[in-house]
Amino acid sequence: MILKSQHLQHITTWQASGLTQADYCRQHGLNAKTFSRWFRLSEAHNQPLSLPALVPIKIIQDEAVPAFGGIRLQLKQGHIVDLPVTLSPVWLAELLQCLG
Repeated sequence: MILKSQHLQHITTWQASGLTQADYCRQHGLNAKTFSRWFRLSEAHNQPLSLPALVPIKIIQDEAVPAFGGIRLQLKQGHIVDLPVTLSPVWLAELLQCLG
């Protein structure tokens, strides 16, 4: 069985998270036994895990916009996403991957 890229992405994200498989599965609504099977299959078939995609960012200090103490993402389409500074780095990485 060849794993879907989504399964490999979950494995890569889990490995970078520092969480146990069970904790990662709970946080992402995954079945722990299924996830464990994906991991064993990726190891057995020596499938290369994809690296997280890098999204180019530009940091701009705009004096006209008051700081709100968080992270503000402005997408190419003009949408703005304000995020708290306490946001999980793993979650932020997943978000940036989805937006990329």
